Amino acid sequence: MTQTEYKIYIDKIVERIERARILVSEHHIVKVVAVSKYVDADAVHSLYEIGQRAFGENKVQDLKSKMETLEELPLEWHFIGSLQKNKINQLIDLDPFLMQSLHSLELAEALDKRLEAKGKTMECLLQINSAKEDTKSGVMPEEAHDIYAQIAETCPRIDLRGVMSIGAHTENNDHIKQSFETTRRIFDGLKGAQICSMGMSGDFELAIACGSTMVRLGSLLFPGR
Repeated sequence: MTQTEYKIYIDKIVERIERARILVSEHHIVKVVAVSKYVDADAVHSLYEIGQRAFGENKVQDLKSKMETLEELPLEWHFIGSLQKNKINQLIDLDPFLMQSLHSLELAEALDKRLEAKGKTMECLLQINSAKEDTKSGVMPEEAHDIYAQIAETCPRIDLRGVMSIGAHTENNDHIKQSFETTRRIFDGLKGAQICSMGMSGDFELAIACGSTMVRLGSLLFPGR
């Protein structure tokens, strides 16, 4: 599609987000992170020209490549994938705006140690496996408060900003809703938490209804890519 057609298409998605947001509250704020893991730098640039600024990658090497290719643009980069320990130093050097997938206390401790060695800090979200699925990373819901508090207390180089989760992998909307509600309840009980990141292309409206303040949209924003 042409850039004009693409803008009209994106505007309709923004309208859907706005409708979902206003149903929660006129004061409820929802930020959109465009997940660009399956598209090239040109696709990111096209969406930037329409007004999108926050983008997410799930592999350190892909994040590095796109950051370097698009370094002239004032983009806000998020890391949303499972971080391997041997990639920690590389991620720190890239200095992402937000690391959304801090999935365990063990990873937090390893990350904090490397951050200290490099004299840096990093803003992160604690990933919660709210649906308790074997295929997903994240801390169990019943452990989330304690682990969040422990990271806050013992990992001074990590600035926890809130939580992230992925909705239950099912066609059953009730189950998806329950997983989002679980994450939101945890978020509400965390002192100082500001970001509740949940909702993707197929379920973002339900996630917003359950209190999401940040949605991660990939295929929906990059049709046909």
